[in-house]
Amino acid sequence: MSAESFTITPRPDLGILVVRWAEDAPFPQLQGNFLALLAAAREHATWRWLLDVRRRDQLDPELGHWTTHVFFPEAAQLAAGTLRIAVHCSPTRLLVYESSPDQQEYIQYGTAPERSYQLHLFIEEGPAMTWLLA
Repeated sequence: MSAESFTITPRPDLGILVVRWAEDAPFPQLQGNFLALLAAAREHATWRWLLDVRRRDQLDPELGHWTTHVFFPEAAQLAAGTLRIAVHCSPTRLLVYESSPDQQEYIQYGTAPERSYQLHLFIEEGPAMTWLLA
């Protein structure tokens, strides 16, 4: 995975970090990407994130569990205010989420209103940005 395959773009004018993956990567590398996201969030004091995962086609259950049960809750503890995460995914990826029992479990867990963070899935970037800015 090249450096261009994972980008973090701070949008201080909107108070958002835009994170994009151009391809998939193994779980340890994705963990490193998420830790880089957290470092950028702390540096820019930005706790509204647009995660563009449209080009990541591998759905590793280990990553799903780690993000929803470990990473997002820990990041929420550091947030000044509410951590809001908009996941921009492709329609194909959304179908995989809906057809996989493991993925359904992580999505239901991660999007539950009682979480210490707010997580929503979107197939279009416009509505995702609108939700983040609400």
